[in-house]
Amino acid sequence: MSAEATDHSSAPAVVGVRALCEFTARSGDLDLRFTPSPTSLEGMEGHATVRRRRAAGYESEISLGGQYLGLRVQGRADGFDAAACRLEEIKTYRGTLDGIRPNHRALHWAQAKVYAHLLCQARQLAQINVALVYFHVGSGEETVLSSLYAADELQLFFDSQCQRYLAWARGEAAHRALRNTALQALDFPHAQFRAGQRQLAVAVYRTAASPAPANSQGDRSGDEPEDKPGDTKAGGRSLMAQASTGIGKTLGTIFPLLKAMPGQGLDKLFFLTAKTTGHALALDALAQLQQSTAPGVLRVLDLQARDKACEHPDKACHGDSCPLAQGFYDRLPAAREQAVSLVVQDAPAVRSVALAHGICPYYLMQELTRWADVVVGDYNYYYDSCAMLYALTQAQGWKAAVLVDEAHNLLDRARRMYTAELSQFVLHAARKQAGGRVKKALDGLNRAWNALNKVQHHNYQSYAEPPSSLLNAVQRAISAIAEVQADQPLPPADPVLALYWELLQFQSLAEAFGPHALFDINLATALPGRSGRSGSAARAPFSTLCIRNVLPAPHLLQRHAAAHTSVLFSGTLSPPQFYRDMLGLPAHTAWLEVDAPFKAEQLSVQVAGHISTRWHDRQASLQPIADIVARQFALQPGNYLCFCSSFDYLQQVAQELTRLHPGLPMWSQTPAMDDASRTQFLARFVQGGRGIGFAVLGGVFSEGVDLPGSRLIGAFVATLGLPQVNPVNEAMKQALDDYWGRDAAHKQAHRQAQGYDYTYLYPGLRKVVQAAGRVIRTESDRGVVVLMDDRFQRADVQALLPKWWRLEHGSFR
Repeated sequence: MSAEATDHSSAPAVVGVRALCEFTARSGDLDLRFTPSPTSLEGMEGHATVRRRRAAGYESEISLGGQYLGLRVQGRADGFDAAACRLEEIKTYRGTLDGIRPNHRALHWAQAKVYAHLLCQARQLAQINVALVYFHVGSGEETVLSSLYAADELQLFFDSQCQRYLAWARGEAAHRALRNTALQALDFPHAQFRAGQRQLAVAVYRTAASPAPANSQGDRSGDEPEDKPGDTKAGGRSLMAQASTGIGKTLGTIFPLLKAMPGQGLDKLFFLTAKTTGHALALDALAQLQQSTAPGVLRVLDLQARDKACEHPDKACHGDSCPLAQGFYDRLPAAREQAVSLVVQDAPAVRSVALAHGICPYYLMQELTRWADVVVGDYNYYYDSCAMLYALTQAQGWKAAVLVDEAHNLLDRARRMYTAELSQFVLHAARKQAGGRVKKALDGLNRAWNALNKVQHHNYQSYAEPPSSLLNAVQRAISAIAEVQADQPLPPADPVLALYWELLQFQSLAEAFGPHALFDINLATALPGRSGRSGSAARAPFSTLCIRNVLPAPHLLQRHAAAHTSVLFSGTLSPPQFYRDMLGLPAHTAWLEVDAPFKAEQLSVQVAGHISTRWHDRQASLQPIADIVARQFALQPGNYLCFCSSFDYLQQVAQELTRLHPGLPMWSQTPAMDDASRTQFLARFVQGGRGIGFAVLGGVFSEGVDLPGSRLIGAFVATLGLPQVNPVNEAMKQALDDYWGRDAAHKQAHRQAQGYDYTYLYPGLRKVVQAAGRVIRTESDRGVVVLMDDRFQRADVQALLPKWWRLEHGSFR
């Protein structure tokens, strides 16, 4: 457990060697110029190669620990050659040795010297050789930088590092004790819970406080973190909660987890959202809770994306380009000390502190994640392949609770996180720019790519796996670009560098390829600048290659296991087995469906069963839909939303309504609306207003929109919301059928229609329920929802609608 995880100021603080040195030994500029780095697999293989080269008796992965006053320092040294009395710190790299930045070298030396001191202390050594072993993963060449140190010198160095850290650690321990005392006494900020809110809060608290389930660590693979302090924590307690809008889900989940933090020894609470609106709701709930505590007792960090926090987007992140990167680590301690005292570490407050100290606000914000109690951020900060919060949780040994807001969105977001595309357009641009060995490697990749295009029988095809010929060509291209980049860094806008990032992501997912993914090829037109003979057969085709994630579960398993508690909540998480399967939640995940605070009498749900909105029936559906909308508006004038399956269908319905019922006030969503246009669209929904807004189901206006009272009194849903039937979705459906049908146990647990339901039915009905949920927002609202499609009469479809709805099957003819 890290120093900030200590429960009482009198208890010894515990810190890993790497964490200690990262705090004390970094100096100089922030320098994020790209340098090629080994993959984790290459790093492990490099370490193993160095160990195999050593003589018999060489010790590796030596657990060491030492004490300085109230600070316990521990970690694992890479290796020790007793015959040479040499402590080795092994670092793998690509490119040239000169490409390793000075601030990184300083960190490496500091780690090596701390390990050397701990070894001298453990084995009563008077002196020791301290060596940095830099291993080039491409050539296998070792560069050894060695110095002889007396044990007394290393003692002084160790003491100086610990002194710098200990004052901070004591302050953090005092903060931790004060925070826990305040949270134990924390009261709910309102006189009483809303209907269903207490039920949710109790379930969340019990989940956090329950004993760890058996095998809660999940199927973890790979080595443990380099310096993982303390004991491996038990994690994996999880809850899925479905609760309607109006019960206060945000406050109902944050409050019980804050109350659980002292008793469970939790270090962090991560509140993860899909949209910026979720940030605002979380910060508002936390502000309400903080009113009953002393200012600054609970550190709340609002983690912003780089494009929002960067002060100089036109400059590169290093001292030669950006003034806020110059001397970043020299000025960081003073800025950090001021920033942690902020009542709320939101973007404006952190920016103000950063600029006052002349450092980058974005990277100050990233530093503050280590010291915050609550971090509010996007899903990707914990669930992405290179997620910062997840990596820190693993490296620092944090006990973290994870709250996932509007968790139904995590499925599509996770699929995108673990999908990689390669465009032949991008390759073409890179080949035009490249020269020498890079050009040769890219030409080889293009030949391997064209060979795939030639055997493609259809514009779109999916395959069991990426061919080895392609992957070999991808690896050669990555290696060639990496070697050149190390000698002469490419500018950020260089097309070769743009291709390099795509190749790295593609290769990473290829290494983890399995039945949870597809490899597919999508042919398009001729490459730019190619003029072939007339006729499509004469053109040189280009294509997009994609490793497409179908089932995010295998990628998310370790994320769930790393958390002490995971709570996923939303108004639409039905059926629970669908989300449990797709998101890789443990089998022991608890399920809670909170009773809606609304009564059936508040919402009239009508089914227009005589209409078909299927593709081939669209034209015939226009007039009936327009008549129903006009009739309802005449019966009860007010503000309505009409949801259609696409912009094209939306325009057809709106035009038909205008033709048949001229004079009705209408406004429509358009493709690629900016923030101002979206605000203008919603501004039309005023209290007591009258009009019909047309929007696309599943778009920005079908969820996360709050229009209480008479701002919205009804919604029309002219679609079942099913994703389009196309080759990609059909391939995904087949992949899911194959995945669940791999063995008898899966076949028995999942019915035959699993692929169809998981690809089409469940995602479609979720969008319908989300859109209809815009109508009733409070316990005093009244409204109407009209579901326009004959399939809404099916029992399997109605089973996916909210239980509190009472469907009416009146005649609309």
